[in-house]
Amino acid sequence: MTSIVVAAHNECAVIGRCLDALLAEATPGEFDVTVVANGCTDGTAAIAAARPGVRVIELAEAGKPAALDAGDEAARGFPRIYLDADVVLSTQGVRAIAAALDGPHLAATVRRELDLTGRPMLVRAYFGIHRHLPVFRDGLFGRGVVGLAEAGRRRFARFPALVADDLFLDSLFGAAEKCQVDTVSSRVATPRRTRDLVRRLSRVRGGNSAMRAAADQGQVGATVRPPARLSWLRDVVLPRPWLAPAAICYVAITVLAALSARRDRTGAAGWARDDSSRQEEAHARTQ
Repeated sequence: MTSIVVAAHNECAVIGRCLDALLAEATPGEFDVTVVANGCTDGTAAIAAARPGVRVIELAEAGKPAALDAGDEAARGFPRIYLDADVVLSTQGVRAIAAALDGPHLAATVRRELDLTGRPMLVRAYFGIHRHLPVFRDGLFGRGVVGLAEAGRRRFARFPALVADDLFLDSLFGAAEKCQVDTVSSRVATPRRTRDLVRRLSRVRGGNSAMRAAADQGQVGATVRPPARLSWLRDVVLPRPWLAPAAICYVAITVLAALSARRDRTGAAGWARDDSSRQEEAHARTQ
């Protein structure tokens, strides 16, 4: 039985389509789905509970690590897939990830596709560079989907009380132990405004820095990959000089986000997300 854990904080706009896609072609008992509604002030829990066979856990406090831990404690099977509520993963997609984990790989994710429809020029320019970064070829982050085999899940006890859970999972596995399922793609909804992009990058950058600091101090039991500060130049712009104008925007937005992250060094276990991309018309899909 494949277990799927969905940590959801005020996701009433997207949780229904997420669960409907998962269960559309599933046979009875094939999937064990747990939605952990944490700190919700909307109808997330009620919408999830209306789907037959979906287990719903409600936590009073918002926090993704605690929600993932609660989902893990309730989950019954392996492989285990951690899925963001705004990602639509089909029944066939779940099966493909499970098949990839029925072998030597301990962790798996999917291909990333960026939804840039209707985005402003600066957002499109930023992702014009970001989409080519080689770190997304072998990392588990940035898709909203991570699957673990049972042996892979035994690599850690609980999720650290920090953001950047996908960076943490990535740090637990060597290159030969993880894979990307190329037949499945996660359609990532990008921010609809430049200020939302800067805000999201700031929170992600702060969370990543806190995770690396915790790893350096031996608090998370993992060696987190270091940031590749000049990869945008070395691996993206130099081989593709026509992207130089976009690189100017990329660097400017990255610097703004870094300055913002320095002002807010909480590293708290909150939600580093962009609500503008969760508007109903901006569908983040996995096919």
